[in-house]
Amino acid sequence: MIKFRNKGFTVLELLAAILVITIGVLTAYSVTQRIFIQTIDSANRIHAVYLAKEGVEIVRNIRDTNWIEWSPGWDDGLGAGNWEADYDDSNLTACSGACTFSNLRFLNIDGNGFYSYSAGTATRFKRRIGISIAVDKIEVEVEVSWQKRGKDYSLIVQENLYDWK
Repeated sequence: MIKFRNKGFTVLELLAAILVITIGVLTAYSVTQRIFIQTIDSANRIHAVYLAKEGVEIVRNIRDTNWIEWSPGWDDGLGAGNWEADYDDSNLTACSGACTFSNLRFLNIDGNGFYSYSAGTATRFKRRIGISIAVDKIEVEVEVSWQKRGKDYSLIVQENLYDWK
């Protein structure tokens, strides 16, 4: 008499194995998708930080130019209010309207990687430079805003500039 040994999988074992593999693949896909989304969001935040710091540097450059050129006041051209400016501007431009996200202009990026309002490809970023004047200091608040997947994001950098000269 010949005896057969059961060396194969049963249907139940096969379904359990397929379930375990499917759960593993779906989990890996979900994690990969989340990492991809977080990477894009991080890149947007990094761009926003640099654009905000650039806004502070524009105001600092105007203040320093006033000192170098012996202007009557160290804060000439730096009035209180909300402003826009390109990286190479020596003057600030007043915001049109209430300086809200809908009223601000989009920054463009040119072929050399410079952001401005005039030339280049439109980006998702908008920048507002807010200035408050105190006795011997200028309070600068730069807000960079953008939208991604229908959600609003913003980042604010604040700095005080002093008349130390």
